[in-house]
Amino acid sequence: MKLSSYLSEKVIIPNIVGNNMNELIVDLLDKAVKNKQSLKVEKEVIRKAILKREEEASTYLGYGVAIPHARLENFDDILVIIGFLEKPIKVKNLANKEEELKVVILVVADVLKGKKILKIMSGISKLALKNRAILDQIIEEKSPSQTIKILDKANIEIDHNITAEDLFTNHPKPAVLKNTLEDIAKRIIMEKVSGIPVVDESNRFLGEITERELIAFGMPKYTTILTDLNFMTIGEPFENYIVNEKTTTIEDLYRKDGVITVDKEASLMEVCYLFMNRGVTRIYVVENGKYLGIILRSDIIRKILHI
Repeated sequence: MKLSSYLSEKVIIPNIVGNNMNELIVDLLDKAVKNKQSLKVEKEVIRKAILKREEEASTYLGYGVAIPHARLENFDDILVIIGFLEKPIKVKNLANKEEELKVVILVVADVLKGKKILKIMSGISKLALKNRAILDQIIEEKSPSQTIKILDKANIEIDHNITAEDLFTNHPKPAVLKNTLEDIAKRIIMEKVSGIPVVDESNRFLGEITERELIAFGMPKYTTILTDLNFMTIGEPFENYIVNEKTTTIEDLYRKDGVITVDKEASLMEVCYLFMNRGVTRIYVVENGKYLGIILRSDIIRKILHI
């Protein structure tokens, strides 16, 4: 089924206004109800559910797109409402950097149709990642009829099986071999991550650099063969690190072994199995050797168990 098949011109609003996400959601619902009176009965229930979900975690996708969503009891429909901002507002992305929010896409379904919500959200993500020119055209025109025509032509399919492509994110952005220890330490702190994928100049996936490698570099080498450091009375860790953090690159430090990768078509079952049985917290999605994105264990909780 195509993404465009979930839309109608009545629920594509070209001029929503607000100073924050909550105000935009309320304005979008108000205007959608005026165009589609059948939503009036459910309006308050939808509003409360959407705002509650937004309080728990931001639904800003990136690329100027937010996807506030909710699941409702006995909601016998899949509702997709698109609102184009009359004036963009500033929001923070996953890397805590400000971007301009330009379009809000609201998705509501029954509690038992969480998979469907995820697939619709994934379809929108694919539009942003792979068809940026199409997304930019839709945002620029802000036309209900043209939005449906453009999306129909883009032929974005919403299938039933959840795969790695539906789960991965692009945060954090990959590191490269010339990055220094200082570069990586700053990113780990600022972006609130524990590990970062490493790629070459052609975006070929190489491995990962994590907190562990940074700490290991700071420890005296001889400590790796000891089982008890209680007898040590002299020496401090990180002396070598502090001296060399600005000049030492990660080329010889990043981790190659024990790094788990999957194809974008890997099933949800396969991804969960790897998390449970390989003791990893990150799985990298790779296609023909090229890096696509990262799946964290928390993504399973956020996107599957608490969508």
